[in-house]
Amino acid sequence: MPTETAYRTEQPVIDFPLPPRPDGEAYEASWAVRLADTDTRERLRLDGIARYAMDIGYDQLRAAEDGHLHPAWLVRRTVIDVLRPIRFGDRVRLRRWPSALSNRWFNARIQIHSDQGGVVEVEQFLINVDPQAGRPARMTDRFMSPMLAVTTEHRLRWKAALHEQTAPATDARPFPLRATDFDRHDHVNNAVHWQAVEETLAAHPDLHARPHRAIVEHVGPVMAGNDVTLRSWRTDTGLHAQLEIDGTARTLASVTPLD
Repeated sequence: MPTETAYRTEQPVIDFPLPPRPDGEAYEASWAVRLADTDTRERLRLDGIARYAMDIGYDQLRAAEDGHLHPAWLVRRTVIDVLRPIRFGDRVRLRRWPSALSNRWFNARIQIHSDQGGVVEVEQFLINVDPQAGRPARMTDRFMSPMLAVTTEHRLRWKAALHEQTAPATDARPFPLRATDFDRHDHVNNAVHWQAVEETLAAHPDLHARPHRAIVEHVGPVMAGNDVTLRSWRTDTGLHAQLEIDGTARTLASVTPLD
């Protein structure tokens, strides 16, 4: 069975709580929680939260100066802290701002509050990608200017929080991909990886019944035509999962309690 030390979350990489909103305005949006984003108990699922984070990001991109010059983004990591659950029928208010950046990537913070008292905090490590070359690209000065004005960390570096586990897991099953799972680059959409987390979390309802932190990190692409295996296991620290192709992890995930 995998050991706690073999699959770990390094606390210095991701602080708790996540960085607060700095002085100044944040980009805001609001909408109602739809049925398709909730589970059988009306809880807003993690994949729904991941979609919300992407949706407000693209809304802000359309409003930003030089936003049209930055059409392609790679989500390297998403952290979701569910402090108080959000449910079907709630209206949510989202606020988004940068917490740190370099000239090719940045940390985006998204705060989600519902009108019934739900609170979810999100952080994403986002990489600007040249859509033709398919590699990280420098953001324009005009695009970065508002982010530089509200942040102090301008040499953001990537550091993994999760690590691949090579020992056999307690549960392994095929994770079939559907035609609707892919984006315009033939990559599996980020929210689909969170559906895999929800698939494993269904057997551990005690975890989402309390405040919890969920993390997904991408270590390799999942493409159309791949045969994917979902491995998951429970330790004293929480639930852990990997999406694998030919025995190699492409996505790492964990769900751990916060109380």
